[in-house]
Amino acid sequence: MTSDRLARRLVATAGAAAIITMVGLSAACAREEAKAPKETATVTVTVTAPAAPATPPPATPPPVEPTEKAPRIPSGPNPFTPPVTPAPQNPPTHVPGQPGGH
Repeated sequence: MTSDRLARRLVATAGAAAIITMVGLSAACAREEAKAPKETATVTVTVTAPAAPATPPPATPPPVEPTEKAPRIPSGPNPFTPPVTPAPQNPPTHVPGQPGGH
């Protein structure tokens, strides 16, 4: 009886310690850190215009092909459809768990 009570107290103490630890860690991680001083840097960017193309672009773009490339059988179903096999039916007089069913 005493050992059961001691075991419960130890488990309760360990659980309380775990909860207090989690709350403490959550509070410690939630604090905002001190902001680092902002550093400024000067960046110089030089942009040059591209040279004019030697040949003018075509007047009309080439035709676009459709992206759907699924193989189809002219008069049949999608070849990626799995075959459907129904579950075997037991006769109406069959008792579940007894041999003789399918």
